[in-house]
Amino acid sequence: QVELVQSGGGSVPAGGSLRVSCAAIGFDVTYACVSWFRQAPGKEREGVAGISLGRSRIYYADSVKGRFAISRDSAKNTVHLQMGSLSPDDTAVYYCALSPGACRSQWWSPAPYDYWGQGTQVTVSS
Repeated sequence: QVELVQSGGGSVPAGGSLRVSCAAIGFDVTYACVSWFRQAPGKEREGVAGISLGRSRIYYADSVKGRFAISRDSAKNTVHLQMGSLSPDDTAVYYCALSPGACRSQWWSPAPYDYWGQGTQVTVSS
């Protein structure tokens, strides 16, 4: 059984930084596509960043390029999302998701992911 356990997040003023983490249980993230999504009230879930097969390829949404960084801690079987220069537009519930194997070209689509974390609130105040 695969489980994704999220931690981190919280509240921060605009311009601040936060980190969210996703610990995988039951599957080695080195052999998976792990991505972060976010969903703001009234909006669709959107892909933010993805990491394929450990670190072979990394993907970012245009809205977060240069501000967010996705990384993998192999020792802890965990994927982190470091978020910087945060703005109120980044306020959302953040989810990690895992799909066995390499990321597909449409890594940003929620459909291919088999496993999801419980969600973590990130709130950025102006």
